[in-house]
Amino acid sequence: MRIRLCLAALSLVGGAGLTTLAAPAASAATCSDIDVVAARGTFEPGTLGAIVGDPVYAALQQKLTGRNLSGYKVNYPADLSPTSAAQGNADLVRHVSGQAAACPNQRFLLVGYSQGANVVDNSLGVSSDGAVVGSPIVATLPAAVAPRVAAVLLFGNPIRALGKSVTGPYQARTLDFCAKGDPICENGGGDVLAHLGYTADAGAAADFAATKV
Repeated sequence: MRIRLCLAALSLVGGAGLTTLAAPAASAATCSDIDVVAARGTFEPGTLGAIVGDPVYAALQQKLTGRNLSGYKVNYPADLSPTSAAQGNADLVRHVSGQAAACPNQRFLLVGYSQGANVVDNSLGVSSDGAVVGSPIVATLPAAVAPRVAAVLLFGNPIRALGKSVTGPYQARTLDFCAKGDPICENGGGDVLAHLGYTADAGAAADFAATKV
């Protein structure tokens, strides 16, 4: 019931008309210095995501002055269908792999919120199967691309409620926010509104990313 309430709250946020400044066009990136690849949460509005993606992108623009940034909104339903996260997983890997081939000097920042964190987890080879709005892995980033992923920024990551996290070659480059009481990422959490408060962490996420690029 708490999970359903939380997802319903996200849909209400969509109706509230949240806007953020400095959001990029949601299109395939050109050969920018850094491509910010963002997977939004379930029903989340916005260009890259009103709660996380757009504020993080704006914070990165302020922090990474002198760097040319582009943004890519992972193309997937972000709904409650059983294949939603899998579709995002496939699209993220397709996009990053294609960009890496076309732009040899481009680096990537991966951003995932809620179901979008499942999308990123799967793409890194950490299965979200069994988590809220999770799925089995359908694609993973090639090993040759891994060094070009500068940082991974996750918010309200559902696999954490299963006692899992990003491990392996991406672990040191990953910052994974889970607000106290967030029922999506904290097993037994009961504060539905905690899942909607990650905009406040955008600055900290940008600070972390700046140490990795």
